[in-house]
Amino acid sequence: MTQILSPLPGTFYRASSPDKPPYKADGDSVAVGDVIGLIEVMKSFHEVKAEVAGANVRFAVDNEEPVMAGAVLADLD
Repeated sequence: MTQILSPLPGTFYRASSPDKPPYKADGDSVAVGDVIGLIEVMKSFHEVKAEVAGANVRFAVDNEEPVMAGAVLADLD
């Protein structure tokens, strides 16, 4: 299992806006470079991309949840 960690402290968003579908849902496959969410820091949004591929993603944090740098955002199988 591989973990995707937050690169920055901020608020984690699973979609680009409230009216858009999430980038990835629990159980989706993930390819290298896929965006799995955004971290907002002081009104600036930073994409969180997968650095490895996985067949099954499981999110460890909820949408709009505050996170610290290094926090586990998702697990990949």
